[in-house]
Amino acid sequence: NEGNEYFRERDYRRAVVAYSEGLKQKCGDAELEAALHTNRAAAQFYLGNYRSALNDAIQATKLKPTHLKAIIRGALCHMELKNFSEAIAWCEEGLRIDSKEKRLVEMRAKADKLKVNIKAIWRLQSLSPALNIKLILKPSNDEEEISDGLAEISLDGFHSENATGAKVHLDADGNLNWPVLFLYPEHKQTDFIAAFHENSRFIDHLMVMFAELPPWDLERKYLPSNLKLYFEDEERAEMYELNPEHTLLQVLQHERYFVKAGTPMVLAFVKHSPFYKKYFSGRKVRQL
Repeated sequence: NEGNEYFRERDYRRAVVAYSEGLKQKCGDAELEAALHTNRAAAQFYLGNYRSALNDAIQATKLKPTHLKAIIRGALCHMELKNFSEAIAWCEEGLRIDSKEKRLVEMRAKADKLKVNIKAIWRLQSLSPALNIKLILKPSNDEEEISDGLAEISLDGFHSENATGAKVHLDADGNLNWPVLFLYPEHKQTDFIAAFHENSRFIDHLMVMFAELPPWDLERKYLPSNLKLYFEDEERAEMYELNPEHTLLQVLQHERYFVKAGTPMVLAFVKHSPFYKKYFSGRKVRQL
């Protein structure tokens, strides 16, 4: 009840804490625990923590596979994370339970459309690696709580010009919180953090994002300890390796890091993988 009160007051951080305390009790009631996971997923979602919200939605559906609210929340998370194929799968799972659920019907249609757009981006990138091609995905006129995808992307450098409607903002303590985009070139997947605190470390976010392995990681190799992070200096055609222990602020203060349209971007690779070796073959890499 305390968590629900905080949620109604839109105090989502306290709601997350309250729901977490409820889950720590391990009451053994699968339906209640599924509801707590679903509620915490909703609170995390409104905080912009889409990966954490998705993890909770997954746990809720494990406890209660027919929990429609959890399925809808999971689909919404996949939409925000630009995992449109997974969003479609979640929508279809929900529609098997309720074939007339309006939100799922509309979301599935939207995911189909955006999946085609994202595929076009990656396809052009693979065909034109030497070209600086920019694609604009025009947002729809629908007033929905999910964003329509990458608004503009420079394909050779993977630079987002306006990842979503999220913007850099000051919190109550006067610290900056940034929207940050993670790109996984090997699998052509993305993660989006709506509010990355400037004093937060990259490793802290990786631990949350990969608390459960994503469905596209079939080889189960995307573990925080296996990942290497980079940013690209397009002007000098160089890559800079980040230390995951660094904070976002430390990276942003680097003389060769340029933020485009208010959205920092990081590329993540599995170290020593065949794709990693091929990608960096012939590239100039510097340590941050």
